[in-house]
Amino acid sequence: MKRFTLIAATVGALACSFAAQAATPDEAMTKAGCVACHAKDKKIVGPAFKDIAAKYKGQDVMAKLTEKVRKGGSGVWGPIPMAPNGPDKISDADLKAVLESILKS
Repeated sequence: MKRFTLIAATVGALACSFAAQAATPDEAMTKAGCVACHAKDKKIVGPAFKDIAAKYKGQDVMAKLTEKVRKGGSGVWGPIPMAPNGPDKISDADLKAVLESILKS
């Protein structure tokens, strides 16, 4: 009985962790508030996702962009700073999926 309870608890915990992750990168971007400042094909406050993809095309920038999203910053795309976006706003898994989606644009 203990083994069954342990298995059930493990499966439940895994289900909860999957439920917390957004279903698609677009949903994750919306949930995290990215689309308040960014759009796929036009500059709003921040650069368009297509412009980000073009700037970093062919480069291995996942770690760099992950850090930039997490810490925020300014100066690369103009004087308006991007606020930091911690794991409480977008999970590591969702952030990775979002960045992969943007870079494939």
